[in-house]
Amino acid sequence: MNFVESRSLEFEYIKYDDETDSKMSVKALRGVDIDVKKGEFVAVLGRNGSGKSTFAKLINGLNTPSGGTLYVNGLDSSKEDNIWDIRQNVGIVFQNPDNQIIATIVEEDIAFGPENLGMEPSRIVKNVDMALKAVSMEEYRNAAPAYLSGGQKQRIAIAGILAMKPDCIILDEPTAMLDPQGRKEVMDTITMLNKDEGITIILITHYMEEAALADRIAVMNEGRIAMQGRPVEIFTRVEEMRSLHLDVPQITELAYAIHQKKPEFPKDILNIEEFIDAFKYIGCADDFSYVKENKAVKYNKPILEIKNLTHVYGMGTAFEKVAVKDIDLTVGKGDLIGLIGHTGSGKSTLIQHMNALVKADAGNVYFKGKDIFEDKAGLKFIRQKIGLVFQYPEYQIFETTIYDEVAYGPKNCGLSAEEIDIRVKDALKFVGIDESMYKKSPFDLSGGQKRRVAIAGILAMKPEILILDEPMAGLDPYGRDEILMNIKKMHDDLGITVILVSHSMEDIAAIADKIIVMNKGSVAMYDSVDNVFKEPDRLTSMGLNAPQLTLLFKRLRKEMGLDVPINVYDVDEAANILISAMN
Repeated sequence: MNFVESRSLEFEYIKYDDETDSKMSVKALRGVDIDVKKGEFVAVLGRNGSGKSTFAKLINGLNTPSGGTLYVNGLDSSKEDNIWDIRQNVGIVFQNPDNQIIATIVEEDIAFGPENLGMEPSRIVKNVDMALKAVSMEEYRNAAPAYLSGGQKQRIAIAGILAMKPDCIILDEPTAMLDPQGRKEVMDTITMLNKDEGITIILITHYMEEAALADRIAVMNEGRIAMQGRPVEIFTRVEEMRSLHLDVPQITELAYAIHQKKPEFPKDILNIEEFIDAFKYIGCADDFSYVKENKAVKYNKPILEIKNLTHVYGMGTAFEKVAVKDIDLTVGKGDLIGLIGHTGSGKSTLIQHMNALVKADAGNVYFKGKDIFEDKAGLKFIRQKIGLVFQYPEYQIFETTIYDEVAYGPKNCGLSAEEIDIRVKDALKFVGIDESMYKKSPFDLSGGQKRRVAIAGILAMKPEILILDEPMAGLDPYGRDEILMNIKKMHDDLGITVILVSHSMEDIAAIADKIIVMNKGSVAMYDSVDNVFKEPDRLTSMGLNAPQLTLLFKRLRKEMGLDVPINVYDVDEAANILISAMN
């Protein structure tokens, strides 16, 4: 295919073989044929393992096609002499920011790329300032990246690419670890760079609301382009998206559910504004009213208590930072608690205190009434009873087989071989890993399967409390729903107390009974799901938000005077309420 000046990227039946070892070659891409125009904003969707990240690495020249032709700004990517020019013009932000940050000071890290491109010092300073402002990290200019949260590191990684001002920016799940306000800020920045600066954007994401902002969506499946078109063309094909283990924006799903029963209601709706316009056009009954009681919250016997907890990172140094301050919390036995907060609010620091991974500078943590640090010899017991699954739990995996991975914890507890076998099989069965997979390598599994194995490894320890730090981050909708169902099942069937950290308000609303809201190192709210989400303005002021359906129903009440509840989190329930309200 000859290069056309209006195009910045041209794929002509691209293939790529991922040779994971000398005996096995995985077909990562199986004939991708797509052009991306200069200045276009393209979102790439697909389940985990569909080839999205491989697609991105080919564009940046990190991988070379095993077949087909790829031109980047007219340069053939298969020719070694072109790679330097391609990488100057194409920046890439990876899923994990730790793989990109190399300097000890934030400002220096962002300046690293422009310096290597030979930019003038004055321009570097200007670009660094622009990039920091774009990701709202100005106040962290002189901070050490090592002391930042995962989401803050992600912003720094994005800023490092922005400062280089490339012609094309590829973003591989850049907002996976960001709070709702942070996601909006990054997407506003991406949109601005695309519209105002003419930068070509390729965004890989599992957030359908982000993809809806693009000019065009390409949906990948098994290494091929399965669908492509404008967002409204893709997202109105709801059943086809579901068949690919994907979903659509929640507002689009609601419109589709209403359209199924009321065909006069349009299904080509992507956001709340479009939905309200359509609903106003249809009209509603003047006397409609629907009352839904707030869900009653049980106050269970305390199992974990935190009193006056404070922790300071880098105390006495130039990098001193108060991570959590004067926290008082009580977690009841059998609670299912959602833990939310803006990026850097102290969520991860707080949960690491809960199972004694981090010792407080002041205050205490009590498990069943006993200070967890009272007896250092008892810390092993505490970590058995309070299990913690980290962000990207697949990084906890290191054994050669799935069985051995799950057996590692019980073995270190000195249990008998018989008891270990029972625990491993029970844990794997519970998370849906079949016995036929026991001898497989966990590294050959999909992202969702790896996380289930990591969770099984904690379950095999028979914890009384399970803490999960962003376990759904970076997963496709199908993998996310699998993990959510497993968490709910563990809580309901095993009676385990669960604390789930998430930036997805919809996920929290779907399964939690209570919510802890962290803000600037302190507990700002601790209440029922309904009571927390009925204050979206307060949540917004803390860099958070309420679920999309809550925001929609609140606006229907305000703008149309429609007497509907706002504590609605399920699409089918929302559809039934609104259908009843229609003329």
